[in-house]
Parts: sequence; C-alpha cells; structure tokens
Amino acid sequence: MGDEIGSALADGWTGEGCPAGLFARRSILQGTAAGLVGAAGGSLLGSDEAIAQGGGGSDRTTGHLIPFHGYHQAGIATPPQTVGAFTSFDATASDRAELIELFRTLTARARLLTAGRTEPNASPLAPPADNGILGPGVVRDDLTITAAVGASLFNSRYGLQARKPVQLKRMKPFLHDDLDPELSNGDLLLQVCAGHRDSTVHAMLDILTHTKGMLKQRWSFHCQRNPPRPTGIPRDWFGFKDGIANPDITNTAQLDKVVWVQPNTDEPAWTAGGTYQVVRVVHFYLEAWQRVPLAQQERIFGRRKTSGAPLYALSDDAPDTFDPIYTNDPQGLITPLNCHVRLANPQTPQTASTSTILRRSYDYERSPDVNGRPDLGHVFCCFQRELNTYIAMQTRLEAEALVPYISPRGGGYFFALPGVRDDQDYFARGLLT
Repeated sequence: MGDEIGSALADGWTGEGCPAGLFARRSILQGTAAGLVGAAGGSLLGSDEAIAQGGGGSDRTTGHLIPFHGYHQAGIATPPQTVGAFTSFDATASDRAELIELFRTLTARARLLTAGRTEPNASPLAPPADNGILGPGVVRDDLTITAAVGASLFNSRYGLQARKPVQLKRMKPFLHDDLDPELSNGDLLLQVCAGHRDSTVHAMLDILTHTKGMLKQRWSFHCQRNPPRPTGIPRDWFGFKDGIANPDITNTAQLDKVVWVQPNTDEPAWTAGGTYQVVRVVHFYLEAWQRVPLAQQERIFGRRKTSGAPLYALSDDAPDTFDPIYTNDPQGLITPLNCHVRLANPQTPQTASTSTILRRSYDYERSPDVNGRPDLGHVFCCFQRELNTYIAMQTRLEAEALVPYISPRGGGYFFALPGVRDDQDYFARGLLT
C-alpha cells in the first residue's frame, strides 16, 4: 500500500517505520525449569543482560539485543526489522486461571528468546530443550515478540467483559473488502520480528511448544521488508516506496500524542502504555497492475514511482522526503483527489485528527492459488492511540483509485498490551488481576 496511510501531520514529523510439546501444558505448575520460569511470571536468570550473558545455557550474541522489559512493548516504536511474522490465535484455556498461566508462559518464552538465550538440557537422556533451528545456540538477531489481544477475548469465557478497551471490536469489511473469516480476527495476535526468517520461525515454534493446549492457531503470515532499491525507503510489490512518512519514533511527545494510550482517559486503567493495532492482509492484483501505464500508476498513488517524491517533483532524483502540497491544487490537477496519498491525508482541518498513524507493514508471498495465480500482497500493520483514527482514514480510502488493484482479505483489530515492566511482571497482568 502507499506511504501516506502513515502520513505525518503538518508539523514536520519524519521518520521510518514495522508439534508435540516438549513439556506438558501444565508443566509450569509441576516444577520443570520451563514451568518455574512461567509460573513465577519472571526469569530465573535475572535481567535482560543477565539472561544474555549468564552461564548455564547456550549464548550467541549475533545481532542486537532489543530490551524486552519496558513501559511499552518492543516491536512498535522499534525500527522495523527485515522479517516479520503475524500469527493470530484463539485461546483454548479452560478458565481464567489457565488464561493467566498462558500469559505467564508466553512472557517467560518471549523474555528468554529475545535475550538470545536457551535453557540447558535437563539431562543427556532428555529431549533437547531447544528445537535447534538456529544451531547450537539462539541468536539475538534483533528479535521482538509483541502481544496483542482481540475483542473476542472479552466475551463471557474469562469474565473480562468490563475490562475491554473502549474502542476495541472485531474487524468488519469495508466497502470493497473480501474478508475471509478464517484469515480474520482472533483472541491473541503475536507479531514476531527479527533480522532473519529462521529466527522468527524458531521463536514461533518454541512458543507453540510451550503453550500447547492453551492456544489454537487461527491464521499466520510470514513476511519481509524488501531492501531499498536503490536507496532510501523500501518498495512494495507494486514497485512504489512504502511508508515514506511516519511519526518520529524517537520523539516521545509525538508518540504519546498519536500512538500510546495515556493514563486517566476513558480507557480502562490497565491499558495505559498500550496501543490499538490494526493488521490488514491485502492481496495485490499484480498482473492487472503491470498493464497500467506508468503515468497512471503514479496518479493512482499520488507519488513518483522512481523517486517516491510528490507528483509536483519531476526529477527522478527528487527526495522522497518532500511533502505533498494540496493547498494550490484544490481541483486535483496535479495530485488527484482520489489518489491514495491524498485520501489518506487530505491535509484539511477536518481530517487532521485522523491522518496520522504509526505504520509498520510487511510484504508477503504465498503459494499460488488453485488456478496457478500468484498470491503476493501486503500485511498492512499500524498502531494508533485511538482505533477510530484508522477507521476514519480507511473509510476515506473506500473511494481511492487503487481499489481495482487490491483485495483486502483478512487481518483484525487488536489492542497491543502495555509492556512487561520487570522480571515479576507478565503480559496482560493488569488486565487479568
């Protein structure tokens, strides 16, 4: 999708976005090492650095350590890694106590994995404690594991109805969507990002192993961010630079304004530090797109294809950081009124409050369909303080000229949980206790 879905306000914001179980599901209550970590809701090895550097298990420091603990989760205002995986689950925990067990276990695994750490084998005769995908040890590889909850978690099963985030709801189709129920919504979303795909697969398999019996996978997409061609912002499968404009992820005040839920609002107290997350799986009709003349493609998006610059910039060397300007083009003679970037952010006083989100999207490629046609597209992902910001923006885009070339087919609305503060904390603790 085009860049302006994450467009900045007019104050000059810039930036880049983005098996059979080795342990029984109740092992965390039965005294195994993995179970003790989960049941405590913390790490037996101490802080993030202690996990990364301590003895007793394998440690390889390839890649950077992105801190797991914090007021906010990593993987949101973190510079997007090369590879991402989005997996939605339905919770199968039998009651509230087992749901807490699930989130404790999930926290323990995420804490260990993101630190680049594995548990030592219990004995030479025991099955390996790690799946071995990454070789003799786990690499850090800039791994982040971000957890979010869907509206369906707040039904009557676990008694959480009164604690649901105010704007959270199931994603329903917009005007031109073709949503597949099997690729939509879910109780829990895990976003796993890293420098390489084997790291994301390793982490997801580890989590599935340790949460067996408490989660059922609903849908999953493994994705990538293409390298810059030739420089600057990466391109999507349409060949356009994707995500040029975004809030500055280093500016705390800006993120507090548009991304993070704040204390003392209409939202439940436990949500402070979290954010609404949108994921939309969008199929691209590439064969049809490739028959469109270049000039028309540019008018559909509202930017130059080679440079990524606004349409008023004619040179192929023009910077993609130039801001689109519509004040002198009320009739859309330069930038069409129905192009993607202009509908996403019309730059009017009426739309200013619904024109800024934090994009963190990836491209996907799946097996061809039954007719042999390629399935390539975009896993659009964004974060915003209010879900209604995104809904208003996407409603405007129902009229965009890009509609014939895309087919939104899945995804969902979720609430990305506040961060895990320390070794004693765990995902969703404020929600569940």
